[in-house]
Amino acid sequence: MSVLSASTQKQVEETLVKDGLLAKDKLQEAKAKAGSEGAPLLGILVSDRYISNEDLTRAVSQVTNVPYVNLSNSKIDQAILELLPADIAERYMAVPLGEMQHRLVVAMLDADNVQAVDFLSNKIGRPLKVYAASEEGIRQVLKQYEAHLDKDVVGALDTAVAAEQTEQASANAEKAGKSKSIETIVQDSPISKALSSILEYAAKNRASDIHIEPLEKELKIRCRIDGILREIMKLPKSTEPPLVSRIKILSNLKIDEHRIPQDGQFTIKVADHDIDLRIAISPVVWGEQVVIRLLDKSGTSLKLEAMGYTGRALRAIHNGMKKPNGMILTSGPTGSGKSTSMYAMLQEIKNDAINIVTLEDPVEYKMGGINQIQVNPEVGLTFATGLRSILRQDPDVVMVGEIRDKETASLAVQAALTGHLVLSTLHTNSAAGILPRLLDMGVEPFLIASTVRTVIGQRLVRRSSEDKESYQSDKAETEAIHETIGALLPATKEDMAKVGEDLGYKTLPLKGDNAYTLFRGKDTADAPGGYKGRMGLYEVFEIDTKIQDLILKRSTSAEIQKAAQEQGMLTMREDGYLKALQGVTTLNEVNRVAGSDSA
Repeated sequence: MSVLSASTQKQVEETLVKDGLLAKDKLQEAKAKAGSEGAPLLGILVSDRYISNEDLTRAVSQVTNVPYVNLSNSKIDQAILELLPADIAERYMAVPLGEMQHRLVVAMLDADNVQAVDFLSNKIGRPLKVYAASEEGIRQVLKQYEAHLDKDVVGALDTAVAAEQTEQASANAEKAGKSKSIETIVQDSPISKALSSILEYAAKNRASDIHIEPLEKELKIRCRIDGILREIMKLPKSTEPPLVSRIKILSNLKIDEHRIPQDGQFTIKVADHDIDLRIAISPVVWGEQVVIRLLDKSGTSLKLEAMGYTGRALRAIHNGMKKPNGMILTSGPTGSGKSTSMYAMLQEIKNDAINIVTLEDPVEYKMGGINQIQVNPEVGLTFATGLRSILRQDPDVVMVGEIRDKETASLAVQAALTGHLVLSTLHTNSAAGILPRLLDMGVEPFLIASTVRTVIGQRLVRRSSEDKESYQSDKAETEAIHETIGALLPATKEDMAKVGEDLGYKTLPLKGDNAYTLFRGKDTADAPGGYKGRMGLYEVFEIDTKIQDLILKRSTSAEIQKAAQEQGMLTMREDGYLKALQGVTTLNEVNRVAGSDSA
């Protein structure tokens, strides 16, 4: 939105008050705050939630006589979106809505800026009919642009492959011919365009991974969005060699090596922020499979509360972080947010008075005030050798990306024994499984009992979108709630505040209710299936004397789990059901990720 003149802003203020969207006393309160902070008044009104951005956009358009459209729930047909190229739409924050009297109807953030409208009209070579829309509304439509390769691109890829085959056939030396043809192919724009389309689609849709999978007669592209793999496109089989070669070039991998797995990385820029890509290429039956992990730091909150930690779990972690030494261990499958949990803990404890050193493979989030070391096995820098070096750097806190073997486990335990706070991760199914796993690695029981302070088990579930509807639980859902968390819920209204504070929630229903109010997100283009984003389910417990005794007896994870629950630990399933009652996820999603046997 362009900067408003003083007279226009005054009219906007009057319109907001006249339409009942803002009380006069609230307007004066916001003006006082804007004056003291030296910030724009309209910005304060929106950021401090006096009014919504939609209300402000509507009021401004009313004053400036520009027609307004609310796009927050709009779904635009792909044929309409193709009338304005995605790159131009994003650059000028303008989206197409259709055609009217030979003019292209667009909604713009800066709709009252005549120069911007003329410039955009000349850029696309068509007269425009312009509407005003909020930034949120326009971004909601921008997300609907599908990443797809048009026939021209696929055809050009086929042409490039055919040219490669012709060149190879005519080459005198097979190796020289192959190198030259690959160099020609990877610089060919259709291949770059194909890869860019895939990467941009994945980045804009918050994908965590891209799978490029060769089949017998085609190439399948899938993205993991909010933990679920979805197919986004299929390409002709002939596009596989140049596409994989292009990825290898960008990742500094050997383009003529097809027999063994290779790992690499590179960075792309999408919407003005960098996204790190980790590349894993493996030979499979029909060619080479590529898995690309996207590490987008911009959309990740490094606050424990924002990640879903609450109540007993949050208190247990804070207790562990307050201690000057010992180990805090996190467990869960690949991609369950273990590293993010450790970064959030480091974010809370870092200050100028302590030296924090990390050993990671790879360094996922670059944080100021922390000394981060990248593992590099090729030159002998493994977790074990790196940890030995770290302990000579006078650290107070040590973060080890993963404990994979006996040597690393022993060194981590020794570090915890000698006055360091150690954070690390293991791959186990539950928090209780961490302790027997250390025993399996050959760590002595008395060392585990005396060093491990707090253990965490976690999984990620899809978060319900903000646009949701409520419904009453059916008989099966009610019984599942009674069975899973009936003992945790308050028995009477008088107990509600005390139980809620203990579990970390302001409101909770009663344990004996015949039905419960649940929520599900609305299925939209921006939130497929009613979900958008992910959050954690956690089980956290501290090592008390009873659990220490069980470790010394080499007890099973089931026995440790039972003792932890008696101590007050919530299982991931219980944590998930409580979050479902708050409306942040659904019972189906919790059951999918944390079944009754997950603990």
